[in-house]
Amino acid sequence: MNTNLILLVVVGLLCTSASALGDLYVYPQKGQSAEQTDKDKHECYGWAKGKTGFDPMAAPKATTTAPKVEDKKGGAVKGAAAGAVAGKVFGSSSKTTKKSAAAGTLVGGAKQGSDNRKQQQAKKDWEQKEASNYAANRNEYNRAYSACLEGRGYSVK
Repeated sequence: MNTNLILLVVVGLLCTSASALGDLYVYPQKGQSAEQTDKDKHECYGWAKGKTGFDPMAAPKATTTAPKVEDKKGGAVKGAAAGAVAGKVFGSSSKTTKKSAAAGTLVGGAKQGSDNRKQQQAKKDWEQKEASNYAANRNEYNRAYSACLEGRGYSVK
């Protein structure tokens, strides 16, 4: 899965918590005009962005590299081959070789399935970490933006 697709997944996760990331309501408490309010919002946007390093207008970017997820197959075949070789080396009959190959099939298939599940979990953990990081950065930006506007005489919720 490429990084752009993963970022879309992360953005999707973020959108599910709209209350944490929703737009702020800004109300002029000192009779500021619409033009003044727009100017103050723009200036506070720049100040909060500079203070926090977060730009809510920019597309989200991953802070770490996504783990590689390859849903591999063939573990059972590889296990069977290894079991057959072990049966030939350590066994004395074709029956031993067949039993070793069967055991190798089970072990190889189980190991491959376990490896695939671990990779999928690592991907989910990474996505959750990225979503959490984005939400924390957005929250920090919102705090700075609100502080700026409140200092200019606006109510921000």
